[in-house]
Amino acid sequence: MPRSAFALLALDLVLVLFAWWAAFWLRFNLDLPAEFEELALMSTPWCLLAYAVGLVMARVYRQVWRFIGLPELRQLAKGVVLGGLLTAAVVLMLRMPSFPRSVLLLQPVLALVLLGAARAAWRTLAERQLLHDGAPPLVIVGALQHAADALRALRGSHQWHAVGILSPLALEAGRSLQDVPVLGTIADLPRVCEAVGARAALVASPPGSNERREALLAAADAGITLLTLPRPDQWLNAESTGPRKIELEDLLGRPPVQLDVAGLSQLFSGQTVLVTGAGGSIGSELCRQIARFGVGKLVCLDVSEYAIYQLEQELREAHPQMQGVYYTANVRELERLRAIFAQHAPAVVFHAAAYKHVPLMEQHNEVEALRTNILGTWNAALVAGEAGARRFVMISTDKAVNPTNVMGASKRLAEMVVQSVAARLPGTEYVSVRFGNVLGSSGSVVPLFTAQVARGGPVTVTHPDIVRYFMTIPEAAQLVMQAGLMGRSGQIFVLDMGEPVKIVELARMLIRLSGKTEQDVPITYTGLRPGEKLFEELLANDETTEPTPHPKLRVAKTGGPVRDAPAVIAWVEQSGADPAAADIRDWLRANVPEYQPRGP
Repeated sequence: MPRSAFALLALDLVLVLFAWWAAFWLRFNLDLPAEFEELALMSTPWCLLAYAVGLVMARVYRQVWRFIGLPELRQLAKGVVLGGLLTAAVVLMLRMPSFPRSVLLLQPVLALVLLGAARAAWRTLAERQLLHDGAPPLVIVGALQHAADALRALRGSHQWHAVGILSPLALEAGRSLQDVPVLGTIADLPRVCEAVGARAALVASPPGSNERREALLAAADAGITLLTLPRPDQWLNAESTGPRKIELEDLLGRPPVQLDVAGLSQLFSGQTVLVTGAGGSIGSELCRQIARFGVGKLVCLDVSEYAIYQLEQELREAHPQMQGVYYTANVRELERLRAIFAQHAPAVVFHAAAYKHVPLMEQHNEVEALRTNILGTWNAALVAGEAGARRFVMISTDKAVNPTNVMGASKRLAEMVVQSVAARLPGTEYVSVRFGNVLGSSGSVVPLFTAQVARGGPVTVTHPDIVRYFMTIPEAAQLVMQAGLMGRSGQIFVLDMGEPVKIVELARMLIRLSGKTEQDVPITYTGLRPGEKLFEELLANDETTEPTPHPKLRVAKTGGPVRDAPAVIAWVEQSGADPAAADIRDWLRANVPEYQPRGP
């Protein structure tokens, strides 16, 4: 044991000695007869030795007293019980005449009280010292259930000192938790922060809760900094061990996705996995998630040299033991794909390569959407089956449902192409996964709004009533993997995207997160863009869904594969360098019956 442990042991033994004599005095009503005083003196060394052995065996001296809590007190109780049993055993073995056996029951109780009180006093003094060290005051926002978790996470922190709790439940007002009082409701945030001198509030309520949004509205007007605790996946980073500023994902997020870890480990561990579009937002997150499951070899393919270089640098640093192979290749080149797949023979393929920006694909670039989204999907699916892959997962979009734009129609046709390949190559399980907008992904509205807020506005929203489904990048990647694990060939999975969010509300939240108001950064409306819908859908009108074992995944019942997939691919290949936009839309309408183009 270190020297400090010997000092603590000595202190504990002094308290044990006091408890031993106190037990004798209490047994005889504070009037200890001479013969029993001699008996106490004879047994004292054995008592101290027994407790020293018991406390050491219970590993009590590995504890840090300033962070003492219930687990440490339970460990202390084990040591005291063990010391008491050893003391009783020694006394009984020595056959001391007329020894008062009630002392053997009373003394461990007194010892536990004294030793526990010493540790509690030490922690109290440490916390008082923390206040004198100038830790800034902090208000916690959340019901007592969530505030308790936050207080445990803040235990011993030198960064903040909790001075009050604001609960969304009015019935909890006036109560206290760990000596921290409930000072009001969330609406009282500006008043309470001013009263206690706090300039920051820690939101303990779960991601996506109404409490987080209410706190944001209350804090922005008063200039209060909102904090939250790191997400579970961020605790692994040394930089994320304490509270951090609240982000948009914390306001729109939902409870963490529950993964079939055992099944995914079996799917990926020691296997070769290939990801197309690996440099993109979803593709790169898929690579990160797959790498954590002990993949044997990860083959990353992207048309962007810079994106694949960044991914290579990140994965080499995070997973130096993983065998990673990085290609700059285009999914539109069939023979190049064949060469790569033949060399590595991947067991699982995730196809994330796609053009996804609706306005760009709606004008001047329609043929590019067809070549990448349809032809590229056909190539990847075909080559995966030829190479003997067990599973092929294509990432689709909610814009493929009742599409009104070229991008959405091309992705719907890509789904049908995958189903056609599934019928031709039954040795591979082919699955498509639909989901909506991903927070922070390239080309999404969030980076655009963030840049506009940084410039001082205006923030441009196309329509005051436009709504979209949102999820975080890690959540999307995890559900894609889960769907790939449980899907059967030809199925199209629909992800539970939660409740749709008004884009204008999203803009307002980003403005408030920046510490400004709509007076500082105005919002303007520009009108719907070509091919854009007010409401995105996850299922077409003629579709139904079936539940799956996973609560956030459902299977869409669709019209089935494209009737003549080779003819579709031939038309895309032979369409030329600059086909007329009207011809492309007519062709899409003929092959995707639910496609209803909405022009500029």
